[in-house]
Amino acid sequence: MATIAGFDWDHANRTKCQKHGVPVATIEAMFAGEVAVLPDPVHSQREERFHAIGRLTSGRGVFVVFTLRQRDGETLIRPISARYMHREEVAYYEKKIAKTDKR
Repeated sequence: MATIAGFDWDHANRTKCQKHGVPVATIEAMFAGEVAVLPDPVHSQREERFHAIGRLTSGRGVFVVFTLRQRDGETLIRPISARYMHREEVAYYEKKIAKTDKR
């Protein structure tokens, strides 16, 4: 993945991400830690999309759908939606990531 210079926020994606109670600062904090990124080919017809899963310092899992945008020669993360994960989802994605890492 390209070097990330920051985030691309506007009213639309900020509102959609906060719809599930995940503040902008939480999404940015998640990306500052260890994050697993998986492609989302099903939703990548117009632009390449990704799923990111990570844990906050509190241990809570966060799931973010995002794309990458270019602005002034820099690559920015543009979150599309975000939500907190349930324990079962965290376990599922951790298994999926472990299988991907073993390839």
